[in-house]
Amino acid sequence: MKVRKLVAPVTATLAVCGVLGAAPAAGQARPAVAPTWTEQAPATHPLGRSGAAMAYDAATGTAVLFGGVGGRLKILKFADIWTWDGSTWTKQAPTAHPPPLVGTGMAYDAATRTAVLFGGASVKTGRDAGGTWTWDGSTWAKQAPAVSPSPRDGASMAYDAATGTVVLFGGFAQTTGLYLNDTWTWDGSTWTKQAPAASPPAWGAAGMAYDAATHSVVLFGGPNGDTWTWNGSTWAKQAPAASPSPRAGAGMAYDAATGTVVLFGGIGYSTGRYLGDTWTWDGTTWTRQNPAASPATGVNPAMAYDAATGSVVLFGGYTGRGPRPYHYHKGTWTWG
Repeated sequence: MKVRKLVAPVTATLAVCGVLGAAPAAGQARPAVAPTWTEQAPATHPLGRSGAAMAYDAATGTAVLFGGVGGRLKILKFADIWTWDGSTWTKQAPTAHPPPLVGTGMAYDAATRTAVLFGGASVKTGRDAGGTWTWDGSTWAKQAPAVSPSPRDGASMAYDAATGTVVLFGGFAQTTGLYLNDTWTWDGSTWTKQAPAASPPAWGAAGMAYDAATHSVVLFGGPNGDTWTWNGSTWAKQAPAASPSPRAGAGMAYDAATGTVVLFGGIGYSTGRYLGDTWTWDGTTWTRQNPAASPATGVNPAMAYDAATGSVVLFGGYTGRGPRPYHYHKGTWTWG
């Protein structure tokens, strides 16, 4: 089964988001009440969509959401940018912005205080657009690095606070029809291809987040449901006692309030089923959570940790009901 064909009714609806968080201070008590999902009711919000990118902008104290696809009777193409301040969404009006894209990777670069976006497929042409863009809190700027990863969609990105670089892994190349397994780092001005001693297999739409408690980047995905960690120079395959089922297009973010990585949803590799389960990674193993409430099943939701409110925020996703009308979520949920 080719999971790629099931992810969305348009080419490459594969989204991942990089997040930045801080580990709980030494001796800090864990929450007395188990975290759960809470649906928010903002006065305004983006249209329902899947494949959007999201990252927390520490400079402005807001979560930033860009792009994706949505619609009911026809596909809508998004190049809009919205910010979440913990209670409502605000649509921004930058002087410049990337074209409508789906499956872009995005992470907040704390070293330069900008959100970095790379790649994605053009919703208009279906081809990988490539390109590196940065968001400074008010507008987008297209960068011209001396070296850059090849065009792709569904790449995984996260900010590695231990090395002060943005890490990018894998994705899908429209030009070749192949998944990729290369690793790149962004230092604020250019990309550098890494040569790790070990590496995950070629994947797309894998979840990635920086685990501040273990000072490593965590990657989950692939047809076998593998967990890998990046220590700044190489990847190491983990052997957790328990693990989520193999899936693509799950949302993933680091929850600094609990010191765990949170994973939600996706689409099963072998079953093609749209998932709505929640898991947490504590640095050693995965634990399935049983929250009292939960977002609907869906693939490619946008997720990021909102440090201002101490909660993970989730928006959107695609349920797979269709082919028409397409069912794209427009709900905003928080975990905490």
